[in-house]
Amino acid sequence: MGQDLYEILCEIHGGPERVLREEPMSAHTTFRIGGPAEIFCLPSDESMLAAAVAACRRAGKPCYILGNGSNILVSDEGYRGVVIQLFRNFDGIRIQGNRLSVRAGELLIRAAHQAAREGLTGMEFASGIPGTVGGALVMNAGAYGGEMKDIVREALVMKPEGELLRLSGEELELGYRTSVIARKGYVVLEAVLELSQGNPEAIQARMQELKEARTGKQPLEYASAGSTFKRPQGYFAGKLIMDAGLRGYQVGGAQVSEKHCGFVINRGDATAADVMALIAHVRFEVKRRFGVELEMEVKTLGFSYEEGKSAFGSERKA
Repeated sequence: MGQDLYEILCEIHGGPERVLREEPMSAHTTFRIGGPAEIFCLPSDESMLAAAVAACRRAGKPCYILGNGSNILVSDEGYRGVVIQLFRNFDGIRIQGNRLSVRAGELLIRAAHQAAREGLTGMEFASGIPGTVGGALVMNAGAYGGEMKDIVREALVMKPEGELLRLSGEELELGYRTSVIARKGYVVLEAVLELSQGNPEAIQARMQELKEARTGKQPLEYASAGSTFKRPQGYFAGKLIMDAGLRGYQVGGAQVSEKHCGFVINRGDATAADVMALIAHVRFEVKRRFGVELEMEVKTLGFSYEEGKSAFGSERKA
């Protein structure tokens, strides 16, 4: 590893305050689960990020770009590599007319509320999605009839080798929980969102309506990573799980939410192993009863093939 890469990363980040060792990932995920990252970095600008990624590549050390950890499950053993978090220091919003230029580490919720204050409509659907703008682009996040594809006009991304690209909305190839960013391993640096002028009171009313809908239907009182499974074509994952008799099914501290069966929740002391075992059982039962293969929407980090294959079938995850 080691010491050499750590020292290089400290130099890049201006000191050890932004480069942590053996940092518990449970403190950086909404699941509140996960062992330590070998090295955890907090860059504040594009040059710092590019230099950190390049240093990892030269050292042959895997690295993972993290937003605010709202859609990820980290292994109990942690991640033997470098986690580079864009949330916290890599944020900011600039508004020009009806366009928002938003840095990748900015929270989507914060951007939606800033747009509302400016009387800009079109982003209300995002006012309760707990991810960063960068993460939202990677998976084309959406809710309540809206998605990022509707409002993104262009994005600045970094290729794995460090080259910067500015891609139009069409070139991002945003689809259901996918994008060219995800397929090619790009890192989002900034997104330009185009909205429309609207009535501030109507915008706030719609956001309040969506907030009440989420509060009533989603288990927001528990730690989770949001919807656990992608929507199978022609079905709803939550209904399939409920119809399989799995509402409230529990493994250790992990449970299928009784409020919304599409969510796996951490009741307070769940381990990643609990969550994976629960997911494997849910997938097995839904496939056995209905012949439908559920695919995980939540990303994983730090799992070996043997740990993950029961939950993911034959698909291997990082």
